Amino acid sequence: MKIVLILPRAGIYRYGTGAFSRFIRYSPMTLTTLASLVPQELGAEIELYDEGVEKVPFQRITADIVGVTGITGASRRSYAYADYFRARGSYVVIGGVHATLVPEEAQLHADTVIRGQAFESWPRFLRDWAAGVPRRRYEPAPNIDFSAFRVPSRAFMRHKRFITINSTQAVFGCPNSCEFCVTPVVCSGYQARPVEQVYRDVASMEGSYFTFVDPSPIENVRYATELYRALIPLRKTWTGLATTRLVRHPQLMDAMADSGCRGLLIGFESLSQSTNDTMSKPFNHVSEYRALVRELHQRGIAIMGCFVHGLDGDDTSCFERTLDFVMETHIDLPRFTVCTPFPGTPFFARLKAAGRILTENWALYDAQHVVFRPARMSPEELEQGHHRLWARAYMFSSMVSRLAGSRTFLEYSILANLGYSLYARNLPRYSESRMEADHEL
Repeated sequence: MKIVLILPRAGIYRYGTGAFSRFIRYSPMTLTTLASLVPQELGAEIELYDEGVEKVPFQRITADIVGVTGITGASRRSYAYADYFRARGSYVVIGGVHATLVPEEAQLHADTVIRGQAFESWPRFLRDWAAGVPRRRYEPAPNIDFSAFRVPSRAFMRHKRFITINSTQAVFGCPNSCEFCVTPVVCSGYQARPVEQVYRDVASMEGSYFTFVDPSPIENVRYATELYRALIPLRKTWTGLATTRLVRHPQLMDAMADSGCRGLLIGFESLSQSTNDTMSKPFNHVSEYRALVRELHQRGIAIMGCFVHGLDGDDTSCFERTLDFVMETHIDLPRFTVCTPFPGTPFFARLKAAGRILTENWALYDAQHVVFRPARMSPEELEQGHHRLWARAYMFSSMVSRLAGSRTFLEYSILANLGYSLYARNLPRYSESRMEADHEL
């Protein structure tokens, strides 16, 4: 049995043609986890391809099973691969975020669709296929059996163009229900791996740097504190994610810093408290933002701050407010997105019912294109303000000012800023007409 697993990327993030620099990418866990879950008794030959760092030699690939996974912005690309390999006799499986959100659509392009987390359903499908009785649809198990959790097969990614292949995850799901977020829809519940299991995983990694990909790891403060303290003896450096409520737990921040945390991605989202409340994210207290940045910088932790524009409370003044905050607080690596109503979320349903969805061309659902009618500005104003914000935040003088004010994790922050400055310059090239052809192989 030969299995080929492909992670397609939208054109804006694709190797060779994308706007994003390759030298600040970390290896996602999707493909390596799927590879680790292939039952050993099947004796499968496995190949992995990630379009973020390589071109897929699809014309030379032959396989019994082709597995395709991806997010909404890359779904048309996923379907193109699926249709291509089905036409050539491979059995095609589609999974991932978009297939979970709209399984009926994905089913049009696949022999089998696997929804949700595939820890149990992917190996079950493979055994069914080997026995000649594969199902058309597999649903996720209600809970993850962490006793059977396997360390991702990172060796497959060893020679690919990632800054690190050392990615891991301790916590799955999210207890919050932000209106625009796909995580609560795709991954129900909130579960954590045993601390000792995560410790062994990190200890086994080559090198001194790794990254946590957990979308919401600190909601169980007791667990998170125990985990980070357990990692201290390993003396490794890591980056990860957190929510803004981290500022209310100084001991947790201390444990993070002591365990080697040097950078955190934090979703500030909006500088308007009423807007945060409206999108079901009331735990984001704007009044705490500056204190959070200050506390993390004092502990030597750099911040990738994420900001969303186009929310119902936003008018054209939101861009200037965001830029002022980013510069005043010295956000190490600001990242800006256009509010995007992904299918299957309450946000999409609300805007669809109100007649505000402008297009269902999923190639544009990459959080950098305007796909709906904003409440308090025009779509053109949202797009133009978004592009200007990227450009101004990543002017050379802006980067120097931010990094000089922060002075944390500079060995990474400088490279990351250079990468994002390239992204900011290239972003306007990815017009709707260019993305329209994104499904072509």
